[in-house]
This record gives sequence, C-alpha cells and structure tokens, in this order.
Amino acid sequence: MTVKTRFAPSPTGRLHVGNIRTALHNWMLAQKHGGSFMLRIDDTDAERSEEHYVDAIHADLEWLGIKPEGQERQSARLALYDQAFETLRAAGRIYPAYETQQELELKRKIQLGRGLPPIYDRGALKLTDEDRTSKEAEGIAPHWRFKLDHDEAITWEDGVRGPQKFDAAQLSDPVIRRADGSWLYMLPSCVDDIHMGITDVLRGEDHVSNTAVQVQMFTALNAAPPRFAHEALLVGKEGKLSKRLGSLGCDAFRERGIEPEALIALLARLGTSMPVEPIAAREALVDTFDLSTFGRAPAKFDDTELDRINAAIVHQLDYADVKDRLPGGMDEAAWHAIRPNLEKVDDVAEWWGIVTGPVEQPAFEAEDRQYLAQAAEALVWSDNPWGDLTASLKQSTGRKGKPLFLPLRQALTGMNHGPDMAELLPLIGQDEARARLRTAAG
Repeated sequence: MTVKTRFAPSPTGRLHVGNIRTALHNWMLAQKHGGSFMLRIDDTDAERSEEHYVDAIHADLEWLGIKPEGQERQSARLALYDQAFETLRAAGRIYPAYETQQELELKRKIQLGRGLPPIYDRGALKLTDEDRTSKEAEGIAPHWRFKLDHDEAITWEDGVRGPQKFDAAQLSDPVIRRADGSWLYMLPSCVDDIHMGITDVLRGEDHVSNTAVQVQMFTALNAAPPRFAHEALLVGKEGKLSKRLGSLGCDAFRERGIEPEALIALLARLGTSMPVEPIAAREALVDTFDLSTFGRAPAKFDDTELDRINAAIVHQLDYADVKDRLPGGMDEAAWHAIRPNLEKVDDVAEWWGIVTGPVEQPAFEAEDRQYLAQAAEALVWSDNPWGDLTASLKQSTGRKGKPLFLPLRQALTGMNHGPDMAELLPLIGQDEARARLRTAAG
C-alpha cells in the first residue's frame, strides 16, 4: 500500500508551531516511504473561516519547503458528507437530539455529582415520534449524533502509543451535525480520508478519543480505518502547556530571522529519541524519521535551542543560498569571511559595514599608536596580507599574541572580535586598510 498522509488545518487563524510540526511529520512520513502528502483545508465553519488564512497556510508551507502533492477543500465536498449522512441514517447509526447546551451541562453536573462519567445519556433515543414532532413544532431543530456500537470493542495499533483499546459505552455519542445543518469535525474528516485514500493519520495525542469514535465511523461507512499515530503535544521549556506556543507561527519566526531549515531541524526530532542537530539536508532527516523513536513524554520547545540551531545552520549556508539577501557589493568571499560570526543572516549588514566603513575606533595609548603607525608603513599587499603584516610586525616589534593582534583588529574594524582577519583584510582593501591604521595612529 502506497503511503498517503494529509495535513488538515482550519483557516481560522495562522499556523502555529504545533501545526507546523504536525505538517512536517506527515510530510516526512510520506517522504520516508515514497508516498504522497496532501493538504486538506477544513473550512466547513463558514462563519470563522477566512480566505486570507488559506493564503497564509499556503505561504507558510512554501516558506518551509513542504510541498503538498494535492489539495482538497471541505467546502467543496459537502455533497459527499450529505451522502454519508444519509447512509448512516438509513443504517440507524445517527439520530436526532434536541437538548440545549444548558440542558447538557446540567446533565453532566448531575452525573459528576453521582460519581459517574459525564458522558451523554442517550436521552434523545428515548423520545417517541410524537415527542420529536412536538419539539420540531415548537421550532426546536435537532442536532445529530453518531450512535456508537456499545457491543464492539474499539481497538487499533497506534504508531506511537502502541495497542489501544476503548470501551464504546464509556464514550459520548458525538455530535456530527449542528442544528443549522453545518458540520463538525468528525464525520467529514472520515469521509475525506476514505475518498482521498489516506493511509496514515499522524496527529496530536489530544485526538486519541476522536480516533476511538472515528474507528467506528469508518466501519459504519464500510471502509477500513487508516493507520493512526498520536504524538505527544508541545510544551514550553518550563514544562507547562503554553499559550505562547499557540501564537508562535512562521511569520514570527521569519521576523526573528529564523531560517526554515533551522525550524525543520528542530521540529523534525523534537519529542523523539533522536538527537536534535543542525542538519540542513532534509534527506538526512527523512532517512532517520521513525515513529518508533517518538516518546510519550511532552515535547519541549525551547527558543534558546532554536537560536543555537539557527546559528549553526547559517554557518552552513552557501553563498548561492543567500546572495539575494545580502547587501549590495557583497560577494562570495565576503560571505565566507563573515558567515562564521553570524547568528542570523540579517546580522550580515552590521558586519559588512565593517568592511565598507567607516568604523569607530577606540582611543589608543601612545605605545599602541606608534605601533599602528609602524603597521601602516609595513602593510604590503600580497596573496596573504594579514599573515605577512603580522609576521613582519612580530619580527620588528617583538610583540606576540594579544598585543600583536588586538590593536590591529581594533584599528581596522573597531571591534575586539569578529571575522578571521586573514579573510577580512583583503575585503577592506589596501588603501582603506592603510588609511584606517594611520587614522588610529593619529
């Protein structure tokens, strides 16, 4: 069976880091097995769905380099859901219910007070035809529930959690359609997975109880359920579920100067037994992707770790990867000279300013000013001007180590640290370098 996965966001907001991780892992699962990855836009909630969020989802996936091989929109598939609804109704697997939210909440409170699980008591099944006719005559439109088979044990082999078993009698019959005719998540998702040929559903562990219900829905629709796997949810580094993670999206990462490769490298292995490393080659991440490495403990998202990985990824980027993002006049040699000092590509402008000048030099002591004047005269351009200059000054002045190198760096760059001067000095150029040494010498 060819593996086919899907990512199914609702266009009611921007993708956040948890969504991104789900999309990535489904894409990687498909890639690992030579399968296909699909995008499904869950836009049945017409009131909350917004088209600009659909555009944002596409833009975010494109930025991440996660390319779906096909797309479906639930708003274009309503006829399929109606058909499935009628099939289930004819089979006696769905039924109308008339309780208000207040009535349901009261029932839950009573059950909890009696020490019972707060599940739906199937009160609507006790209504007679006359009862239903009376309610509808009063203008009370029904919502619709899927009737779980209490005699059928719900089991599946979860790709992360292992063997799963649920007692259907301990679950509420889920509402699948609202009184206004609009759809909730459960049934349309099953119908789409069947018609799209989805073989594997990888999602967060908060969907485990949904899966238990949907396993019976697939059976009721005469379809084999896909393989399910539920990964641990993301938490902040403090170990608690964080509202902040719900607002961290691709736009926030882009604004921070995070490379998509860095985010991919972190999220690919977050929550697994594999080490999180600054791996820019996605093929290597895909090759090592394995659901058996996923743990049950919450996966901790740490901004500090992302920044560390981002810096390491930047240090691997070739000139061709970034040339369109660099300041004018900055060539490949300049990129290779400055790259090891960057945490983000955006930082390059500050370092390039050291090459193009002007630089702010510190005030030097008289002895160092004399030394820098000597350096200005000793500067001879060659294939290795920095090496030749420091070798000459070491011999003529007896200086070595920090007293030899630091005043030169400070005069030429205005910094106490920075790129390798052997690479930086040729970028500054002979005339500009000599002028800076002379200015520092006073």
